[in-house]
Amino acid sequence: MMGLVEPRETVPTRLVLFDLDGTLADTAPDLAFALNQTLDRHGQPPLPFETIRPHVSHGGAALLKLGFGIEEENPDFDPLRREFLDTYVANIARETTLFPGMEALITELERRAIYWGVVTNKPGWLTDPLVEKLQLTHRAACVISGDTTENRKPHPGPVLHACRLVGTSPRATLYVGDAERDIQAGRRAGTTTLAASFGYIGESDRPDAWAADGIISHPLQVLDWLIPATNG
Repeated sequence: MMGLVEPRETVPTRLVLFDLDGTLADTAPDLAFALNQTLDRHGQPPLPFETIRPHVSHGGAALLKLGFGIEEENPDFDPLRREFLDTYVANIARETTLFPGMEALITELERRAIYWGVVTNKPGWLTDPLVEKLQLTHRAACVISGDTTENRKPHPGPVLHACRLVGTSPRATLYVGDAERDIQAGRRAGTTTLAASFGYIGESDRPDAWAADGIISHPLQVLDWLIPATNG
């Protein structure tokens, strides 16, 4: 597989963690809709979906910078951000779905009695209703949002908190994400890491330089990285 680094000590996999936007769920259509609705209300032309998609994993601030060309220090930024987020939360599952193959993957994880959960930088007031709309709230072993812990990714804190909640060690955990900060957070926490190339990868992104343990092009390839328990 691509992007391999030296393997860690073999420990059976007990937990698989996913980033949310661009890894577990394809949220780009609804975020693009919210951005273009906000642009329209301010007399700005819409942006093509193909232009917006690679920026989605970097959050609402990045989308507003893309659409309006302003920085967070601009006095207009916070009102625009609130308007954009209000539009987004009102349309949070308008078109959002799990990525193809993701439902089959989490179903197989559940069949194997391997826990799975979410670690995202999305704030809880957006994460929780989205996970609920996707009917995953009672299936996930944990859902860690950007404001669940003191720090956000790339800090390892959210990943370590997920491991503690589930009662497993980072060495028995696999973290999958589509941004460099996901891989940094997972590596700093001590998990195995996979870069999801099916996510929101921009032209300037280089997943092969993120030092992930592997790069996957389809969710079901996660199964190739699970380390089974031995009966020794």
